[in-house]
Amino acid sequence: MRIGCWLAGAALSAMCSLAATSAGADTLQDALRRAYATNPTLTGERASQRANDENVPLAKAQGRPNAGASASLNENFYNSGNASQTPERSFSVGPQVSFPLYQGGLVRNSVRAAETRVLAGQAGLRNTEANLFAEVVAAYMDVIRDEAIVGLNQQNVRVLDVNLQASRDRFQVGDLTRTDVAQSESRLALARSQLQSAEAQLIASRENYVRVVGSSPGQLLDPPILPQLPATVEQAVTAALNDNPALIAAARQRDATRFDVQAAKSYRLPRVSATAGGSFNSYLGTLGAGSSGNFISGSQSGVGATAGLSLTVPFYQGGAPSARVRQAEALRSQAIEQATETERSVISAARSSYAIWRSSQQVISSSEVAVNANKLSLEGVRAENSVGTRTILDILNAEQELLNSQVTLVTARRDAYVAGFNLLAAMGEAEARDLGLDGGALYDPVANYNRVRNKASDWSDDGEPAAIATRTNESLPETARVVRPQDALLSTPPVDTGRPLTTGADAPSRR
Repeated sequence: MRIGCWLAGAALSAMCSLAATSAGADTLQDALRRAYATNPTLTGERASQRANDENVPLAKAQGRPNAGASASLNENFYNSGNASQTPERSFSVGPQVSFPLYQGGLVRNSVRAAETRVLAGQAGLRNTEANLFAEVVAAYMDVIRDEAIVGLNQQNVRVLDVNLQASRDRFQVGDLTRTDVAQSESRLALARSQLQSAEAQLIASRENYVRVVGSSPGQLLDPPILPQLPATVEQAVTAALNDNPALIAAARQRDATRFDVQAAKSYRLPRVSATAGGSFNSYLGTLGAGSSGNFISGSQSGVGATAGLSLTVPFYQGGAPSARVRQAEALRSQAIEQATETERSVISAARSSYAIWRSSQQVISSSEVAVNANKLSLEGVRAENSVGTRTILDILNAEQELLNSQVTLVTARRDAYVAGFNLLAAMGEAEARDLGLDGGALYDPVANYNRVRNKASDWSDDGEPAAIATRTNESLPETARVVRPQDALLSTPPVDTGRPLTTGADAPSRR
């Protein structure tokens, strides 16, 4: 199942107008792009996959010729035999070439296992991307949620402070009792403690954003709308079973172990190799030097060459081949069970995310009703208090209920968005190739594999690696200062509908 429009593959005109109106503001697309380029988890996984690619040429090397040469220089210090035939020194050099002709299927199966694991690693890299993007979305929405909650608590503290001053004034004129003032003081103290907790949570969320994205959040704009998510949980599970990259990677790892078993069995079979070699020996004019100075001429050096076939037939190896086969079979059994476990996890993630997303949508609807109702209730209680039919405690309770419903609404909007994105990730629709991230070409693991798969040089390397991910050691500590307007999240839509981004089959990177 490929999903159409989502998130924001922003048109240039829309981005320009957005930049003009929101100088210094960050979008979710900005955060995703930065994390994709500089997050150490992802850049490290790319390096791991490049190392995984090298297993293919390593496996192929087992079936390629081996060539070398040996040289030796010997000095005879003592010899009690026939000194006339013993040289004082000798020098020899000999090249050797060996070409494996048959190894019982070891090379073929090792190469197939390595190639299958490369495919598994590429799917695993896609899964790392999806998990990272889900983490970015959660961090982004956590900051938006906590900024709104801090703003609401700040507003609540100001309102309660005004209430307390009014209660004290009315107490001075005998309109209220000391109990009313104490109740106002207690609620204000509680509100201040709640504000401190909310500010601490906001700082933690901003620091987590810095950890994931690599930069300070600044002012975050409302995220774009999610695409049309599946209508039923069955559709979500079907899509996840077909396209989830973690499940694809586990299946590839399982398939690779089949070739491992065959490679282990090859150690029981004969091996045939073609060999060729040469030799050059020189006595450096010292042959016969021990025979009263009568040196032997014409035989001070010699050359030779050999070629042939080498057959090795194993009869007994102490049980090592059987141990290798049993070990490979056990690892295959483990891979089969791990594939089943991954499938369970994918199904659970899809169903859980779908349930949280649907539940959060309902909580949003109920909370919007509750916020509006509590606003009317607070206005009514204040009016009734002015005519003496409501107490100060009634006002304080109404203000607390309004705050609670506003926090519930803000939290539900965050939960719905994060669950919706997690559902996309479970369905295999939240990778870099799905999001249409601009700002440069996407990382292509296949390009590196194609570069190294057939390399046979002994003197090829990529040089000393340089750090890619950005460090945050010089970033300033985050604060609880609220940048966004306090009531923006409640008075405007929770998402930006003007900046669509493509995903799935409609992503630009998939065309």
